[in-house]
Amino acid sequence: MARKKKSRASYDSDPSFFWKLMRLGLVVSLWCGIGLTILFGWYALELPSITRNAKFERKASITVKAADGTVIGRYGDIKGNNVDIKDMPEHLVHAVLAVEDRRFYSHFGVDVLGLGRAVAINLIKGKVVQGGSTITQQLAKNLFLSQERTLKRKIQEAMLALWLEHEMTKDEILASYLNRVYMGSGTYGVEAAARVYFQKRVKALTLRESATIAGLLKAPSRYSPISNPEASHQRTDVVIKAMEDAGYITKQQLTQLNSAPAPKNEPSDTQNSERYYSDWIVDSLQELIGTPEEDLIVETTMDPRLQSIASESLAKMLLENGEAKHITQGAVVVMRPMGQVLAIVGGNNYNANQFNRATQARRQPGSSFKPFVYLAALEFGYQPTDIVLDEKFTEGRYRPKNFGNEYYGEVALETALALSLNTVSVRLTKEMTPARVLDVARRMGFTSKLNEDLSQALGTNTLPPIEITGAYAAIANGGIAIHPYGIKAIKSEAGRLYYQHKEPRDYMRVVAGQHIDTLTRMMRGVVEYGTGQNAKLGYPVSGKTGTSQGSRDAWFIGFTDELVASVWMGNDVNTPMKNVTGGSFPARVWREVVGSARGRYPAAYRPSAFGGTFTDLM
Repeated sequence: MARKKKSRASYDSDPSFFWKLMRLGLVVSLWCGIGLTILFGWYALELPSITRNAKFERKASITVKAADGTVIGRYGDIKGNNVDIKDMPEHLVHAVLAVEDRRFYSHFGVDVLGLGRAVAINLIKGKVVQGGSTITQQLAKNLFLSQERTLKRKIQEAMLALWLEHEMTKDEILASYLNRVYMGSGTYGVEAAARVYFQKRVKALTLRESATIAGLLKAPSRYSPISNPEASHQRTDVVIKAMEDAGYITKQQLTQLNSAPAPKNEPSDTQNSERYYSDWIVDSLQELIGTPEEDLIVETTMDPRLQSIASESLAKMLLENGEAKHITQGAVVVMRPMGQVLAIVGGNNYNANQFNRATQARRQPGSSFKPFVYLAALEFGYQPTDIVLDEKFTEGRYRPKNFGNEYYGEVALETALALSLNTVSVRLTKEMTPARVLDVARRMGFTSKLNEDLSQALGTNTLPPIEITGAYAAIANGGIAIHPYGIKAIKSEAGRLYYQHKEPRDYMRVVAGQHIDTLTRMMRGVVEYGTGQNAKLGYPVSGKTGTSQGSRDAWFIGFTDELVASVWMGNDVNTPMKNVTGGSFPARVWREVVGSARGRYPAAYRPSAFGGTFTDLM
């Protein structure tokens, strides 16, 4: 006989059915509980070893200081001193709690209410827009765990948070978090952030500054007051409103704080120009001491005042003339005759482009290379008053021309240099041989590859501005080859000395003193009546202009008894400028920069051309 099927109503009215469902639910719950217990227990097995290996991973910081002790650059990660909660402003603590964890002092390490709210909001939005981690959980992750987002890590994070709450007081947890959390710009901890962003101790922060620091916790790079002041200002307003919502400040305080004007974000062409110098310094550390494993302080020879003047002068000249004359870039190097680099400007806007044209660009020096040709001629036996021939080349494959196609016939050697006559420089090189000129250049400090042909007489080889400036320094100091340097000392934060620059006991004269003195006097003629008259100052200046073919490079390089400096102008893509020569804008910038420092430095190794005496150091 066929068995009747029960109706839906009979299932609903059968008490045994509900008991079965309940038993099934209990069994499932029991097994889920057992599974979770096993899972949690398995993850917990790692916790003892994890807690024994609290970590704080960061790159060693490098702080670069100018000669007067001011900080000109920070690299790597900077960790501030640990600060107790009682030594932090109350409004800083309130700002952090308002935006990060309002129930910090009432939850047990995991905020169930906050976690539930975050899950709900994320479900509504359809994406993760809010996190549920407490400050204790964030500290646990920073101390013990990696940054990977996995279920295992989240579970261990919660378990470690509970452990931290048992082992530490709330104030200790909050202080530990604020002393090691990343705050952007390579800073870790609120003390380092206060120093970098506001140049003060954390205890001296104002309420609004504290709100800015707290605002960094969400996205340090995005809300940096240095790199993005407008976004930082807006984020600070959000933090202040959160403080009012949480009851930490009054509505009246909120109104007063919100009335603060937003910072003007008008980038200057000279902004961060000192970074060209500090980048050059940091790039040279590897050669001196290898890769640092502890925080370092690097003391340099940079003159902040001279650096600022050089940057401003170049930027102003480019702003006023760049568009009309098709000039987009420039570089300035200033040093002492024995090689101490005082200023490096590697371009007209570091924020826009960090390429350092003073140390990395390879440009043709043009006629600014000619002093080394004439120095070789003096060694060869020529005298400044000797007559040389300036006329067109009519034979051979290489037929250089004078600027403007102007020729003077028979002229004195010193006049040929002052007027920068190309044919004379090439004829001298041909007579002496390019090898002899190359030998002089090497002795004076050139390290770049130089082609051994007649075209070298007109500066067709490429080299960075700092290299040729160093070679001019060897003329300025009386014939001693030097290596430009900027590092005086490298020390650890604790005072351990890694490196100390020491002047050599014995200087090597690479060219006879009388030839250097003669060349120095000849180069004074360049400024007094030749192509470099725009560099005139009220005291002796020796120098040389340089303009490469098609006006793609324009230089003025020169020296006084105090300083050696070079100014280059051109375009990164090597396009021609419009009628720009080394005697025009580069000479004017040179005059402004070097003239501003008169009397700031003592005369060094003054040759007889400057009215002094020169001691033979060989």
